[in-house]
Amino acid sequence: CGMFTFLSSVTAAVSGLLVGYELGLISGALLQIKTLLALSCHEQEMVVSSLLIGALLASLTGGVLIDRYGRRTAIILSSCLLGLGSLVLILSLSYTVLIAGRIAIGVSISLSSIATCVYIAEIAPQHRRGLLVSLNELMIVIGILFAYISNYAFANVFHGWKYMFGLVIPLGVLQAIAMYFLPPSPRFLVMKGQEEAASKVLGRLRALSDTTEELTVIKSSLKDEYQYSFWDLFRSKDNMRTRIMIGLTLVFFVQITGQPNILFYASTVLKSVGFQSNEAASLASTGVGVVKVISTIPATLLVDHVGSKTFLCIGSSVMAASLVTMGIVNLNIHMNFTHICRSHSSINESLDESAIYGPGNLSASNTILRDHFKGMAFHSRSSLMPLRNDVDKRPETTSVSLLNAGLSHTEYQIVADPADVPAFLKWLSLASLLVYVAAFSIGLGP
Repeated sequence: CGMFTFLSSVTAAVSGLLVGYELGLISGALLQIKTLLALSCHEQEMVVSSLLIGALLASLTGGVLIDRYGRRTAIILSSCLLGLGSLVLILSLSYTVLIAGRIAIGVSISLSSIATCVYIAEIAPQHRRGLLVSLNELMIVIGILFAYISNYAFANVFHGWKYMFGLVIPLGVLQAIAMYFLPPSPRFLVMKGQEEAASKVLGRLRALSDTTEELTVIKSSLKDEYQYSFWDLFRSKDNMRTRIMIGLTLVFFVQITGQPNILFYASTVLKSVGFQSNEAASLASTGVGVVKVISTIPATLLVDHVGSKTFLCIGSSVMAASLVTMGIVNLNIHMNFTHICRSHSSINESLDESAIYGPGNLSASNTILRDHFKGMAFHSRSSLMPLRNDVDKRPETTSVSLLNAGLSHTEYQIVADPADVPAFLKWLSLASLLVYVAAFSIGLGP
């Protein structure tokens, strides 16, 4: 394909970079925000899932918007909305504003995902369509990697979450400006009856003077589309029912196999299996981002030669094997926990939280804990755990009662001391997670 076509595709695929960054960002930002706002388990879940609520709203109307106003316009709009949502989060942090900002960002990334894939597919020559559309997936995983690096870099920085949210703003603005100077897709111009303009755009994209043949193909395919109504998708006419069921099944498995949960809770999950500090958990999750990028590159380059079905079969099989391995490994990590969203390690960290965030930002529950534990702030983490049978039960009662006093707004959890987790099981769990991520990146991802 021509250089102009490639650069146009890369510019549009920057939306994927922004999408990936926003998907991976919350994994590390949540570790800081939940302390600052003293979020309960339910509130943390709402912060994460509110992005998906916005994405759902946009997915219901996104197709109509890009058909009416154009793919390029939709990408520009989504970039501006992403920057605005991020700016709102930075300027005013409260639970309500956090939810509203995340919903706006969800609308943005859903709209950009729809518009970007369609735009690239419509400007790409047929023999390079798989490669160029997969650029979007490659950009998404690079964005996720950048998000995890950002999580690690700002894990112990004062108001580090602001830098995490803010880094996306200039990139979104730059993409919106760059997209303004790119041409609309030829197919959209033909849909609007602007065949002469479509011919000129095709000439620039293909570096050809005669674009009659491809223009005829576009017009013919649009004519075929106009023969169908929405309900024909669910009828046997031209095998449309089977096609739509294949599409729905693939999207269903993308979600049900757990990939989004890994992105959103990578740092939290890794913290629960022995990576004790925010910094260590964020660094380990950065490895997840690196693996996603490395695994997506061969899938992007070879999809037109090997075939997407082959990659799907291989990726899904390896995903299944890695999930089974991960489950077996974690069964042997003797952890009895009720909620991962608030661990005792975070309670210990809250005792000296003022060194990072300042005493004014400590929640009431953290202040209570600090007062109770003032004389024992430097005891081992296991002193906060339910004590074993061979230990006096009086400290156990004291420990649990203090936990209940300090965490009155949420349930306390019972977690094994990370020191008791064998090192090889901790790393085997991480390895299984990385294999799972790699298999998704060559199969269901692209």
